Amino acid sequence: MQFEVGQIVEGKITGITNFGVFVDLGDSKSGMVHISEVAKSYVTDIHEHVKENDVVKMKVLSVGDDGKISLSIKRAQEEPKKERFEKKVNSERRQSPKIDNSYTWTPKKQEPVSFEEMMNRFKQTSDEKFSDLKRKNPETRRSKRGAGVK
Repeated sequence: MQFEVGQIVEGKITGITNFGVFVDLGDSKSGMVHISEVAKSYVTDIHEHVKENDVVKMKVLSVGDDGKISLSIKRAQEEPKKERFEKKVNSERRQSPKIDNSYTWTPKKQEPVSFEEMMNRFKQTSDEKFSDLKRKNPETRRSKRGAGVK
């Protein structure tokens, strides 16, 4: 069987290493799925995603001159980009709320605030946050004994 880039193939997992998965593709051909191509999420333990003798669908990423076949499990699960875009647009059309033109948004009016008022508000919120931190972490309080204070 001739393998082409982009082709979806099925294969049986024959070996698992810490860097990837080896797959039997039939006709005495084998390929490898790198750990980064196993799942869409970050893979820390490859054994959580695949097991030996599992039959999985994969996408052919490359076929080397030496016969090495690079495969991807996660890319075989993706939809073609055009279909995903059309589905997204259609779902947005269905879910878009009807616009009610009877209400117009007006920003909240803010009264002019003096610099002193802004500083007082900042100091108050800062003191509140600092006291919350002290309450949550009582061991961080410094003792005056042994701290070099006379």
